[in-house]
Amino acid sequence: MPLWDRIAELLSLPEDGPDAPTIEAIETTLTDGYAAALAIDAERLRIERRLGDSPDKKQIARLSKRLETADRDLAELRPLLRSLHARARATRRARAA
Repeated sequence: MPLWDRIAELLSLPEDGPDAPTIEAIETTLTDGYAAALAIDAERLRIERRLGDSPDKKQIARLSKRLETADRDLAELRPLLRSLHARARATRRARAA
């Protein structure tokens, strides 16, 4: 299952009760999400460097599209990660209580 779908599924589950996700499942997915965000950000930096070095208009257009995709992916992923991080905090607090 794609990462975005895994995050959305965890967020759709109840916060407590037998159907609630475990803190382990939340933290594993959160870690995967942070890794994905870092990878996308690294790809953005590589694309930006290549854009600055490329005089070829076709390559610039192709790189620009890849940069737009990376920007869109980060814009979608970051709010999901914030929500999942909040869920992890709430789950940890509930366990400690």
